[in-house]
Amino acid sequence: MNRSAPPLGVKIPNSALEFTDDASLVIVILGASGDLAKRKTYPALCTLHAKKFLPQNCKILGYARSELTNESHKGMIKPYLKGTEEEIDAFLEITEYVPGQYCLAGQGPSVFKSLCDKIEAHEDGRTRCNRMFYLALPPSIYPEVCANIKHELPTNNSGWTRIVLEKPFGRDLASSEELNRHICALYREDQLYRIDHYLGKELVQNLVVMRFANRFFSPIWNRDNVSNIQIIFKEKIGCEGRGGYFDKYGIVRDIIQNHLIQVMALVAMERPCTLSADDIRDEKLKVLRCTKPLASDNIVIGQYGRGVDADGNLRQGYREDETVPSDSNCPTFAMCVLYVNNERWNGVPFILKAGKALNESKVEIRVQLRDVPGDLFLQKAAPKGTQTRNELVVRLQPDPSIYMKMTVKEPGLETTITQSEMELLYTDKYVNAVIPEAYERLILDCIYGDQQHFVRRDELQAAWSIFTPVLHFIDAGGMVPEEYAFGSRGPLEADELRKRVGHVTNIIQRDITWDDTPSHTPRFTTHAPLSP
Repeated sequence: MNRSAPPLGVKIPNSALEFTDDASLVIVILGASGDLAKRKTYPALCTLHAKKFLPQNCKILGYARSELTNESHKGMIKPYLKGTEEEIDAFLEITEYVPGQYCLAGQGPSVFKSLCDKIEAHEDGRTRCNRMFYLALPPSIYPEVCANIKHELPTNNSGWTRIVLEKPFGRDLASSEELNRHICALYREDQLYRIDHYLGKELVQNLVVMRFANRFFSPIWNRDNVSNIQIIFKEKIGCEGRGGYFDKYGIVRDIIQNHLIQVMALVAMERPCTLSADDIRDEKLKVLRCTKPLASDNIVIGQYGRGVDADGNLRQGYREDETVPSDSNCPTFAMCVLYVNNERWNGVPFILKAGKALNESKVEIRVQLRDVPGDLFLQKAAPKGTQTRNELVVRLQPDPSIYMKMTVKEPGLETTITQSEMELLYTDKYVNAVIPEAYERLILDCIYGDQQHFVRRDELQAAWSIFTPVLHFIDAGGMVPEEYAFGSRGPLEADELRKRVGHVTNIIQRDITWDDTPSHTPRFTTHAPLSP
């Protein structure tokens, strides 16, 4: 087999028959003409094919309502593919497009007949036929599509069938459970791969290794030493062009309830018994079940108005977008404070922050330690009488890195105290290493049957239980988002909330990402003090 060994951390299949020459793999992308498919799914598959991580007998079938030919569909996705011309052409050779509709099984003629014919033609003569269905579709049609797959594309061999489901998975606990009820009646949990691409990011995957393979973290990773933990998602761009979609969900459903809460669970979980998918997900679930439902006095929401972006351009406000209702109260910014009610984390605030149209784009985890008791150097610090806290920062983007902020003496005859950092910058340390895209890793995990980085049904249920009460309160008009200027750091109330729960502003030069572009003049007039 002309295929590389699986990368470290990818589960090797138990049966060698899965990828022998007489076996096959068909990957069906439903919603193949959509934005997600062309920007994420197809490029990830192209890279995996170029690196020879896909089985030799692999076929990729795209299916969507759009009336496209094979050639026009290939022309549509080709600009998004990465690699040499030879690699891209070789990948396009194994792709094919099938136009069609979606409807409930049993209503009229089989809409998947043409798709079924293509699958069976590729599988003809194979002893083991594996199928992966990637649903790059609105969740509202998941039940009918899954029913079609189950009833109209039956398998009569020893291969596996796996279903990849994209977020958002519901709007609240009830709608999420309704979706799960329909889908789980058709497929077992071990066949379902609820994808959260943040779990595929390199430094998120490093969290388990970093926490449990380094002894010096264990004694300090608790409420006695940690003051607060921030998990931050910031984007410079607004919702231009996708306001119609975004307005249905808002920033809490779109980012915090899935991406950030999953990262929080990895940060806070106990040591798993093994590295198996279920052992890790069991520990994450315990964290989520111990987390109190979000209270309305522990959340600040905002919506961006007109302002100046990082390049000095005047940008329109959220409500000025033609795809957004003029009276929308959809939050484009939120800061939430959650508490995990267990022995390790009791009383420690987990501050989850996400926003669009801000002053910078970055995603990071910040673990701020408590003050040093009986500090000998308070009068040597600048300004005098203040203490700078140690802080561990895991930056997912830009420039993936891990650094610890620590207090040191400045060089010279005087004893002047300052803060510096011990740092691992991935682009410097691993110069020739290629950091894989999240979708590449997650699709490969699905092929190999490793569910560690996918969300289990009970995890999803526990996460929605945390946020559903306050989301219903916001939807009913119980809270109105505070307006903040496009290109600013967000609502003023967010800094006040963070200070109230015990966060101490502690900025060093390494924390700054917004002055990388010379033309960008930071605007801090709406905030004091400055904080990430």
